Amino acid sequence: MKHKQRELGGRPVEFYGHGINHLQDVEIKGRLIVIEGPDASGRSTQIERITARLEADGHAVLNTGLKRSELVSKGILEAKQDYDLGRKTLALFYAADFADQFEYKIIPALQAGYIVLADRYIYTLIARNVVRGLDKRWCHNLYGFAIKPDLVFYLDVEPSVLIHRVFQKNLSLDHYESGADIGLSNDMYESFLIYQSKISREFHLMQKRYGLIPINGNRTVAEINADLQHRIDQFLDKVMHS
Repeated sequence: MKHKQRELGGRPVEFYGHGINHLQDVEIKGRLIVIEGPDASGRSTQIERITARLEADGHAVLNTGLKRSELVSKGILEAKQDYDLGRKTLALFYAADFADQFEYKIIPALQAGYIVLADRYIYTLIARNVVRGLDKRWCHNLYGFAIKPDLVFYLDVEPSVLIHRVFQKNLSLDHYESGADIGLSNDMYESFLIYQSKISREFHLMQKRYGLIPINGNRTVAEINADLQHRIDQFLDKVMHS
């Protein structure tokens, strides 16, 4: 289904919490769509396909994601080499990375009328922080400056399915994505399953609060893409005719 790009009137941003003072009066024309999900859930593949489709339909698209801030991303990678890094320190590193991209990439693109397609947003960061024992209210308030996306999809994949995809992709398990830093199990395989189950639980708890749309991620790439694209098409059709 083809969409015609049209100039939308500006609308005020809607923050999750306190927001950012100098952005309170900003108006945006674009749309923010988020694809969430664990590593190896197929997010990147879906982002590529959806981007290509949207651009073919005449939309200007900006991709964004975690650890892509020019200011902070390198520091995060270096800091994660130190397995004794404090949990709150790591949380603040990621928050700084997100804040830098939010102010200098996401907001300007939305002002210019782009569709911003985010490969993860604040929800993964909140889930990780909570699972690592940080105060849940503090974790949510930390991202009170973030704006509410138009759509948030969560690729829900069973941990037992996910671990096989991880091995196909990387041939090994990541220290942090297995929860090895929080001592869940001496066995990395078991630790991964426990950690990913805990992350999944947090996403389910956030579903109502943040309006997350669960997507069955256990299906094929084509089936997931058809589902996502159909939902996005419906949303954009509604926007264009409102």
